[in-house]
Amino acid sequence: MDPILSSGDTAWMLISTALVILMTIPGVALFYGGLIRRENVLNTLFLSFITFSIVSILWFIYGYDMVFSTDIWGVIGALSNPFFNGILESGALSSYAPTIPQGLYAVFQMTFAAITVALISGAIVERMKFSAWLAFVPLWLTLVYMPIAHWVWGGGWLFQMGVLDFAGGIVVHLSSGVAALAMVLLVGIRKNAKLLPHHLGYSVIGTGLLWFGWFGFNAGSALGASNLAVSAMIVTNTSAATGMLAWILMDKINTGKPTLLGALSGAIAGLATITPAAGYVNITAALIIGFVSSIICYYAVSHLKPLIGYDDALDVFGIHGMSGIIGTLAVGIFATPLINSAIKGGVIAGNPAQLGIQLLAIVVVGLYSFGVTYLIGMVIDRTIGLRVEEEHEVQGLDINLHEESGYRLS
Repeated sequence: MDPILSSGDTAWMLISTALVILMTIPGVALFYGGLIRRENVLNTLFLSFITFSIVSILWFIYGYDMVFSTDIWGVIGALSNPFFNGILESGALSSYAPTIPQGLYAVFQMTFAAITVALISGAIVERMKFSAWLAFVPLWLTLVYMPIAHWVWGGGWLFQMGVLDFAGGIVVHLSSGVAALAMVLLVGIRKNAKLLPHHLGYSVIGTGLLWFGWFGFNAGSALGASNLAVSAMIVTNTSAATGMLAWILMDKINTGKPTLLGALSGAIAGLATITPAAGYVNITAALIIGFVSSIICYYAVSHLKPLIGYDDALDVFGIHGMSGIIGTLAVGIFATPLINSAIKGGVIAGNPAQLGIQLLAIVVVGLYSFGVTYLIGMVIDRTIGLRVEEEHEVQGLDINLHEESGYRLS
């Protein structure tokens, strides 16, 4: 029987796509923007907006093909329809989601690419040249994101091995988190490396938009208005809520006081960690995933970062990178065919081999993202230069790089 377009699935995926756009602009932008010094708020917001614009264009020129077109040796897709040539005119349904138009699937996937690159910006805020970021975005999108997305989602070699990543634990969070670590090692420590949130209210709004949009991210990855989407939505919310409460608990135990910033961080950790597992696990697993991930991310931020001494300004590696690792391993343990009949499940379902596949993906993608990102950063540093002038960093990037100020100058 030939595939038939479903108006219900199409409507849900249109909404999901809009929700994921909301996650980047203004979700990530506001979350990050509230956490830095007031002198850098506009520059920080600008990084997310400019990233979304660049990715939106490049994705339809060649990006979608390189990820989802005909597989070449398990490594990359063939460039068969540059500029999305003829696809919108044909009205063809997607081979990956046969009840929705191919164009809709493509723009949905574009939003994932955009937020992945935007996440990295949180690590290097307050000290990286805007021009260097403009060069970084297309290079990283092309050389890191596109190959990894093809390997995992587009029919590449990890896909063929049976790796499971429902909505981006490997493709989004692990790849961006490890890339963030590579970039901060290159760009160096800020003159003032303390986290000085100038307006937590912005971050509260950003977190709320992220939490709201994450339902499009995870439930949308069911690719239709189905029971699987409902299940993904419920476990996503459960993990986020558990992650928030767990981080508050850790704050109370370690400092004696709960903090709003900790609550926001815990929610993001819970959301990020459930992402690769959202379409494969039940509520019990979501509770465990959210709780454990929040505790591990807490210690990554509070202990591992000071121990190693890297300046990941907004803890992209400590939260997103670690969440990608934990969530991807959790799939290998908790995934069950009772939730998703298309899979064999993980260790608890009697398929321990899945955990090995998940671990292999973590190691390979982590090493690839770190290595290629480091090379990209070195090339930019030796040409454009990564770091702003010391005077500009001290005074703030808004006025020096953009001749603007987020607040009235006193």
